[in-house]
Amino acid sequence: MRALLLENVHPDAQELLRSVGVSVETADRALGEDELVSALSGVQLLGIRSKTDVTAAAVAAAPDLLAIGAFCIGTNQIDVEAANARGVAVFNAPFSNTRSVVELALAEIVALTRRLTQKNTDMHAGVWDKSAEGAHEVRGRRLGIIGYGNIGAQLSVLAEALGMSVAFYDTADKLALGNAKRCDSLDELLGCSDIVSLHVDGRSTNRDIFGAEQFARMPAGSLFLNLSRGFVVDHVALRANIESGHLAGAAVDVFPHEPASRGEEFVSELRGLDNVILTPHIGGSTEEAQQDIGRYVAGKLRDFMVDGATTMSVNLPHLALPSRPDGHRIAHLHHNVPGVLAAINGLLAEHKVNIEAQLLGTRGELGYVLTDIAVDYPADVLDALRSMDETVRVRLLS
Repeated sequence: MRALLLENVHPDAQELLRSVGVSVETADRALGEDELVSALSGVQLLGIRSKTDVTAAAVAAAPDLLAIGAFCIGTNQIDVEAANARGVAVFNAPFSNTRSVVELALAEIVALTRRLTQKNTDMHAGVWDKSAEGAHEVRGRRLGIIGYGNIGAQLSVLAEALGMSVAFYDTADKLALGNAKRCDSLDELLGCSDIVSLHVDGRSTNRDIFGAEQFARMPAGSLFLNLSRGFVVDHVALRANIESGHLAGAAVDVFPHEPASRGEEFVSELRGLDNVILTPHIGGSTEEAQQDIGRYVAGKLRDFMVDGATTMSVNLPHLALPSRPDGHRIAHLHHNVPGVLAAINGLLAEHKVNIEAQLLGTRGELGYVLTDIAVDYPADVLDALRSMDETVRVRLLS
């Protein structure tokens, strides 16, 4: 079995996959669609980060592909519907870099509140300005968090530990942690926050949710942070509010258009503003986070390959059947319609194959069955399962 890992996936991922006999090839950059199509020939496991787009065409051109691991939080760079149609499992790392992103957000909040960006610029220019004007403690200030998922919730807890009060807004019903106050609307949050930090996900409905209207609702002199997705914020409007002085500063880690590789020029409306911290999408780029992501996602790929486990899959039903030392396991992915399990078991009975353990799960339009059978089985039973009209993919796991 072959794996292709792109974009400098952590070496621990390579070691974990090689430990179960997978041949691993690597590349230190993202691949375009044509390059990816060519590279996927004979590859069963694909590992990417945020820069490689796995399109429907790439999935269709890779009949051997069994699973895609996104070694990051988001999977919007993967055509998941195309993966579903081909029976390709998709995994990601929704929790592994949470702490790293939160620490960067806190560091930027302190830096902007203390005006460290301007002080640093002045010092490098030989200017000694020890004035406290415009510099504040974060203690007692109100942090407004938009998006109260894993990152937003942990930021909430640590911000309170620094003495900040926290308000949050989320379209889903989320439990408030600590003394955080839930806001009923985005406008309510914007009107009461000294600092606004965006932590929304990459769904298409979040595109352009923050622009001139939202900045206008923020109090004069407030701060703005975006460590979520680049396409959710109007950067022209952000620059205008910085230059007018309505906002005292901002920190941005994600951008609508980002260079594909190191060394390529970064172009943005936000360049040249000394009270704006710009970072190259490094929220989760700590050695600790990348190591954890490498181990986590590679572990999911390994478990899927070896045992058929789909726990925490983005697109398949979540199943994990305990390993058995003897026998074989059949993994059957199918369209979620009535009667499939009965048909599978009928075929097995017809071929006199005894079922030793079995587990079924469904998710949306897909169903997934793991079936443990004895060592000896007729060769044509797999062909019979593959020929079922409902079948998407069948794998035999030793």
